[in-house]
Formats: sequence, structure tokens, C-alpha cells
Amino acid sequence: MRLWFAPMLLLGLLTACRSQEDRLLEQARALTQQFILIDGHIDVPYRLYRLPEDITGRSELGDFDYARAKAGGLDAPFFSIYLPSNLQDIPGASKQLADSLIDMVASLAQQAPDKFMLARSPSDVRRAHQEGRIALLMGMENGSGLEGELQNVAYFYARGIRYITLTHARANQICDSSYDTVRVWNGLSPFGEQVVHEMNRLGMLVDISHVSDSAFYDVLRISKAPVIASHSSARHFTPGWERNMSDEMIQALAAQGGVIMINFGSSFLRSAYQAIGDSIRQQLQAALEAQGLTPDTPEARRWLGQQRKRYPIGTVADVADHIDHVVQLVGIDHVGIGSDFDGVFALPEGLQDVSMYPNLVAELLRRGYSEADIEKILGGNLLRLWETVETIATQLQQSAP
Repeated sequence: MRLWFAPMLLLGLLTACRSQEDRLLEQARALTQQFILIDGHIDVPYRLYRLPEDITGRSELGDFDYARAKAGGLDAPFFSIYLPSNLQDIPGASKQLADSLIDMVASLAQQAPDKFMLARSPSDVRRAHQEGRIALLMGMENGSGLEGELQNVAYFYARGIRYITLTHARANQICDSSYDTVRVWNGLSPFGEQVVHEMNRLGMLVDISHVSDSAFYDVLRISKAPVIASHSSARHFTPGWERNMSDEMIQALAAQGGVIMINFGSSFLRSAYQAIGDSIRQQLQAALEAQGLTPDTPEARRWLGQQRKRYPIGTVADVADHIDHVVQLVGIDHVGIGSDFDGVFALPEGLQDVSMYPNLVAELLRRGYSEADIEKILGGNLLRLWETVETIATQLQQSAP
């Protein structure tokens, strides 16, 4: 009798656990559809610039398309207007590419107005959510697009840019980069200070992802509005890696009302994952060469795009650990999502494209986060900050002589 009872009991427990997990995931899917979900950084435009695809339905490659975004509950991606640092050496090239990528995003909304709408404000995001459309937001990744001209801040604001990541892989005319060993300015340049003031005046979000630590503190010192880290994670899990934010920086960001939007990229999650990713990338490069493919060709990009999804690194729990860490440091009001989809090589198992946000929400529910907490993480915190930035901009404009 006991021999029969024990397996049956075990089977019953396993069935109950599966049922509970199914209910949890069902609840998570419902919440991503109910709440406004904003992703602070998705690199769709540059991906399409390098390898065009139709993303108004289901695309073969990449991490984002309309079908997967709707399945995942994504309401408002900040599409990155990414400007490679090497373009800084060619006068006018960064601005030219920025304009081209902005035109691409605008054409998406024109091509499928029933699916996408260009958005420039929190109220636009809310309207798109009510109408069941995806709000296309834009952030410029690398202030090199300003070409050293302050009036270009207003120019790009008029074109729909709502944040500027001040730099990328190298120091530019605005500030130093966390990836660059050369420190030209030891923080912000004098022009960079003017840029931050002008962004405050216009109501444009200042993004400190990619900047050096000293540039970060310079920004906090002079900005009259709270700032964001559009796609950064916690340095606690990647000691010594300046691209992520230290505990002290996260606390300083939060004290000024800012939000850190957690990056899903595997290299951002654990130090050990960086070496694993480098090894896989080297193996794929060797396989490319064995096929006689030149790395920077459409054929090679397509092949790599197909292969990269076969090598997930890390887990959904790793991303939730970063959210936990920020919440324990500074509270629930200062964390959001900035996946870096289409911008990183490797992603964790269960978070490999925009259809998979519910997996993260389910993990947060499993850890005891309330629905109100999850609403803040998915988009509420960023909307609150953005509205504060707009209010401060109105005050600055009204007080101007």
C-alpha cells in the first residue's frame, strides 16, 4: 500500500506545482497586458539599418517585432537611434545617420498606423495603450549626433528624440565614456554642461548609461531634473565593470528622483557571463571564417543572428536579482526595464525577445512583489519621472528672462 501511495502523492504534488506555476504565468501575462510596459532601450533601428526586415508582423531575426511585442505586452519601446563612436571622426556623419534612423522609425508608424504610433510624451504613451497600439519612442544613443552644436538639442527634440545617452564607447564632445581608457574631460566638458542645461529646459531626459563615473556625478551636480540610466544594471554583480552602476551611484541617482532601467544582456548580469559570451562569440567568428563569410556582410549578419539565440547565458532569476538589489538599496520607485534587446550578443534563457517579459513578471510575483510594485517597474516609475522632467522644463521656460 505504501509503495503505491508514495508515487501517487509525489505525482499529485508535481501536478499541483505545475498548476501553480501555470497560474502564476497566466497572471504575469495578464499584468503585462493590463499595465503600461515601457522598455528603456531597444536597438531596432540600427539592426534594420544593417539588415532590413519587415517587423510589422513576425520577423525571422532579431529580438523585436510587432507580433512578439504584442504577445509580451510591450506598450512603449524606446527605439535607440544608435550612433557608432567611429562616426565621430567624420564631421556630419553622426547627425546624418541619426536623421536617417529617425526617418526609419517615422516610416514604421506611417506604414502600419493601426499597429504603431509615434509618441513624444507620457500622454501619448497612455493614449497608445488605450488604443491598443505600440507607442514608438526614440532615444539618441551617443550625443555625438549633436556635432558639437547646442542648437541641435532642440533640433532633435523637435524630431521626436526624448532622451540622449550622452556618450557611447568613446569620449566625445560632451563627456567621457565608461568604455574608454582615455579621460579627455574627467567628467562633463563645458559643452556637455550646456547640453544638460538645454535638455532640462526642453524637457528631454538625460541618460547616464555609458558615461564614466565622474561624468555621472557631474550630471547629477548640474541637472535640475532627475535623470535615467536607460539600460544599465548593478555593478554589485559585476565588480570593477564601470558600465554598470555602483551602489553609491544608484543611491545618488535615486536621491535625485532618478530611475535605473535594468539591462537584460548576459554580460551585464554576472562577471562570469562575460567570459562565456566572449568564448561563444569567438567560436561563431571561427565558424564564419570556416564558411568563407566576411563578418560585416548581410550573409554573415543573418547567420550570426540565427546562431546567437542558440546560446542563452544566464536566467530570468539573474535579472530579478538586479531588480531586487536596487529595490533593497533605494526602494521600488527607482527601477525599471531597459532590456537592450537587439543591442547585445547574448541574453538569458527565458528573456530572449520581447514576447518574454511575462517570464520576468512571473519571477517577481514568485518573489513576493505586489501588482502595484510590478506596475511601477514595468512603466509607472519612468512615466512619473518623465512627467516631473516635463514640469521642470515648463518652470524653466516660464522663468527664463
